[in-house]
Amino acid sequence: MKALIIDSAVTKLTISAKNDDKSTSSIFDIGMRQSEILLPAIDYVLSKCGMTSDQLDYMAVTQGPGSFTGLRLAYSALKAIECAFNIPIYGISSLLIHSYPYLDSDYFVLSCIDANKDRFYAHILKKDKEILPDGDYTLEELKEKVSNLDKLLICGPDREKLYSLLKDDFKGKEIKYPKFNILTSETLAYLAEEKIKNKEAPLEDYQGPVYLRASEAEIVLKQKEAENNK
Repeated sequence: MKALIIDSAVTKLTISAKNDDKSTSSIFDIGMRQSEILLPAIDYVLSKCGMTSDQLDYMAVTQGPGSFTGLRLAYSALKAIECAFNIPIYGISSLLIHSYPYLDSDYFVLSCIDANKDRFYAHILKKDKEILPDGDYTLEELKEKVSNLDKLLICGPDREKLYSLLKDDFKGKEIKYPKFNILTSETLAYLAEEKIKNKEAPLEDYQGPVYLRASEAEIVLKQKEAENNK
């Protein structure tokens, strides 16, 4: 299958193209400058795979949680291609793309993204069982949730940070994290093609990123509205 895949949930941006058994990926770990390189990078990976946008069978994107700006940028770019050429888009949980490769293990798998303000976007899965759904959790909430687990694997872009915060509360039990990052676009493509195989519907026109927290702009607006209503 021919596909365009984007993981823009965190500041490390991954863009890949897949042309049957050939693929090209570009990774940009450049902080909050995704808008500068997103469109040129899409053109680059497609051209290296010998494709144009109108030849795609599907597109896949991280659906959230994650960076407000990064998610919006990727959705905007893919929605433009969808509108122009009627290419379906499949959204995948940003946390699932990190936990999925480890779900065959005997560990409880905690996938995490640093949400700042002493909070983490996280979920916990054990094989096909959801222990903790995608959410915006405090460190204390996560500590309480993992306190009764015997074997814990922490994955995701901020796994090392969360490991350092949890390890002292997990003494006498097994806790670890992968030392290296996976190429998330490969998992995105696999999960999207599973959706296609199972005849699951792609994203509707009105569907956008999944945000688990209000943006700073929304928080400020609500504060001003509350002050005005006093």
